[in-house]
Amino acid sequence: MPTDRITYQNSGYFSPLMNDYLDQKPELKSLYNRFPTLENFEAQIIEKKINFNGNDNTKRGILVSVLEKQYTKVATSVVTLNNIQLLNNSNTFTITTGHQLNLFSGPLYFLYKIISTINLTRELKAKYPTYNFVPIYWMATEDHDFEEINYFNFKGKKFRWNIESAGPVGRLSTEGLGDLFEIFTQEIGSSSNAERIKKMFEESYLNHNNLADATRYLANVLFGEQGLVILDADNAALKRSFIPYVKEELLHQTSYKNVLETAQKLKNYTVQVNPREINLFYIEANLRERILFDPDNNRDGKYKINNTKIEFQESEILEILENYPEKFSPNVILRPLYQEVILPNLCYIGGGGEIAYWLELKSFFASAKVTFPILLVRNSVLLATQKQVHKAAKLELSWADLFSKQSNLVTNKTKQLSEFPIDLTALKEQLQLQFELLFETANHTDKSFAGAVKAQKIKQTKGLENLEKRLLKAQKKKFAEILQRTTDLQNELFPNESLQERQTNFSEFYVEYGENFIQKTIDQLQPLNTIFEVVVV
Repeated sequence: MPTDRITYQNSGYFSPLMNDYLDQKPELKSLYNRFPTLENFEAQIIEKKINFNGNDNTKRGILVSVLEKQYTKVATSVVTLNNIQLLNNSNTFTITTGHQLNLFSGPLYFLYKIISTINLTRELKAKYPTYNFVPIYWMATEDHDFEEINYFNFKGKKFRWNIESAGPVGRLSTEGLGDLFEIFTQEIGSSSNAERIKKMFEESYLNHNNLADATRYLANVLFGEQGLVILDADNAALKRSFIPYVKEELLHQTSYKNVLETAQKLKNYTVQVNPREINLFYIEANLRERILFDPDNNRDGKYKINNTKIEFQESEILEILENYPEKFSPNVILRPLYQEVILPNLCYIGGGGEIAYWLELKSFFASAKVTFPILLVRNSVLLATQKQVHKAAKLELSWADLFSKQSNLVTNKTKQLSEFPIDLTALKEQLQLQFELLFETANHTDKSFAGAVKAQKIKQTKGLENLEKRLLKAQKKKFAEILQRTTDLQNELFPNESLQERQTNFSEFYVEYGENFIQKTIDQLQPLNTIFEVVVV
């Protein structure tokens, strides 16, 4: 079995911004509150406790009441019920991850986000036993980009839910998923694990009326015994606490100004999100459209709802906000603030792309006087079977080899297998020395000779490079069988030459290994570790 370990920074799959964040580069330190270490949570707890609790504990009561209602029809574990009640306690804090409502959970990293969250609460409880820590899965029920979530992959096949969608996806009816279920059941066989998967899908999607309830049920089946609390924040009572911040956004566009200023500090990186003048949507049952307001080019002073004829005067939209706060939906810029206003949250756990846009928000949080959470990059995992590990050992492949680009893997493996050097660098260096002597001679004769020497150097160097390429090609042909086994293994572990965790659905491993592979992953992952974990199932 390969014994080397790959850091996120060396995996080749993280952006320059994330690599620099993980390396704690000084130029990024102004963009986050505290770096994720166990020791740094002590100060985060103290700051959040003051900022969230203040002199008013009503937000906790509202949160618990909403969760109790949302769990009314869910078979809830004792540990999850206890966690919900613990949220009433001023010494209880949350660790939160968020995710879209991908059909049947989508790619594997959905699991890794939640496992990172659960495991961090356990590490924090061991370090700070006088406090309680509750893992939260924030369902992105208000998103409206259905095309991003309406499918999952199983053994190279895509299972897509083809319907028309409008409005927040959490409210979307699950009607019609029975047809997809029938197709899926034909693919997964009839083993005991396959039957459990079928039951899981059926009870989640065919026995619940909307996508939010279906996703809550599925996540609860997978992680309820671990104490996971699942929150749907598309809720009037929760949004009532957010009214002052929505009003500020409507009247003063504070987020736009702050985030735009921060984005300038990230000009050497790819900026993840760009703010709009108003970072809110207006939602109805089948509608989620941007609220538009341009103070410089809006003579009538009206707020307009994009792609509709709906418009409001300032007094009208503020009245709707007071009476129906659930009609206002934060976008990617405001959603983090909404989360931190309604939750006693210490840390947000997300993928590299998510952490990248959170890094744009610290100054905005400061202006809103809300504590900025610790930002933790979720665990990344490669699941490998015993057979695949044995193949890697037999082929003398390290994990670093298998993480490399396939073209580099093939070239490096060919050089390793070759009984003589394929790299002609030594010969090219000798050629360089010979021509340096010729150039020295050329300096003492006619200039036309120097031109001839230069042309000859280019020709011979190019000739050596071509010979090097032909030699590599010949050796690749000679070792074709071993190279094919090498690329076949990499393709198994990195489908479509991409990360397995971004392609494969959990059901593919559940059918083979049952729920044990999830527990094994929970047991192995360390949330504060920046190693790309290989879990052998």
